[in-house]
Amino acid sequence: MISRTVAVLGSTGTIGNYTLQIVDKYPGQFRVVSLSCAKNIEKLIPQIEKYRPSVVSIEAYESIPELKKRFPEVKFFSGREGISACLQTESIDVAIVGVVGFAGLEPTVQALRHCKIVGLANKESLVVAGTLLKKEIANSKAVCVPVDSEHNAVYQVLMGRRREEIGSIVLTASGGPLLKHPEMALEDVTPAFAVAHPNWKMGPKISVDSATMMNKGLEVIEAHFLFDFPEKEIEVWVHPQSIVHGAVWFKDASCIAQLTKPDMKSSIGYAMKYPDRLDSVIPKLTLKEMANLEFFEPDLKRFPCLRLAREALLAGPSYLVVLNAANEIAVDAFLNKKIRFSEIPTFIEKQLRAHENTSLTTFEEVIALDQLTRDKAF
Repeated sequence: MISRTVAVLGSTGTIGNYTLQIVDKYPGQFRVVSLSCAKNIEKLIPQIEKYRPSVVSIEAYESIPELKKRFPEVKFFSGREGISACLQTESIDVAIVGVVGFAGLEPTVQALRHCKIVGLANKESLVVAGTLLKKEIANSKAVCVPVDSEHNAVYQVLMGRRREEIGSIVLTASGGPLLKHPEMALEDVTPAFAVAHPNWKMGPKISVDSATMMNKGLEVIEAHFLFDFPEKEIEVWVHPQSIVHGAVWFKDASCIAQLTKPDMKSSIGYAMKYPDRLDSVIPKLTLKEMANLEFFEPDLKRFPCLRLAREALLAGPSYLVVLNAANEIAVDAFLNKKIRFSEIPTFIEKQLRAHENTSLTTFEEVIALDQLTRDKAF
């Protein structure tokens, strides 16, 4: 068996950890050749010791001299040069892009240009530069497999289908930690409460996005660019059990859905082995677990971020850059207790209302607008 070479971008984050767990579970099938992370050197060191990658990229460049002494056989880089080195050190079969937020745009572009399979876990890159990335995907020799469980589900259900058969696609949302607390005042929600997701183990930023429903808004935008469906044909169902991850309605009113336990290793494993499948990546669902599935309409009044995301998608690409930047700023401010949970959508809407539509034809223009939005935010 020939092992697949793997680059793990964002190796110390949640997606990176799950990816490496899959590498461990299937010895001989994958070989980690490069890792990248931001600043979590304490978590990175054991990964280097275990996987012995050829190249490592870290944002904390001041740590490189000490790491070179400890691992003289590894090539260390930082910044844009580091991401390029991670993706070009060998012929990369699979790149898992687990970098969080706008910072994932550059790694996503590089991965599409240099790798065979790109497991895309960074939704923000498609949100801010969807039209440009679609061109990259079309011109690339890489296969782009979405790793978000919802888009991975729809990707699988759409496989081999004709567009004219489809009426709409469905993304499900857990409802986050607030679903079972409808009486809770949003201004009283603390960072600790917001990041305590009931079904998924995720990083703090995406956990807060789940609590505000912005995560689902961003996923609607991501689905629009990935699958070429208009906003009105992308449904969102609140599904507390997180077992149905995505579905497709056909024009004859029949529906096909994808079901698994709520475990990100399922979609990551699908991307890593594509077009084949790994054996038993996660435990199989039982009939008992599927016996009491619930579905609800989203509460757009209590959670306006989903509405704001849909409005930004209809308004145009530059509004999506502002939406994403404003959300990242607001979430960071909330996690650092500078604003209340209830102020997150208010802040985002204020930035959107102040924006005037701008033409974006290059990645550089996207980056410039993102920076301008951040500079003007406070």
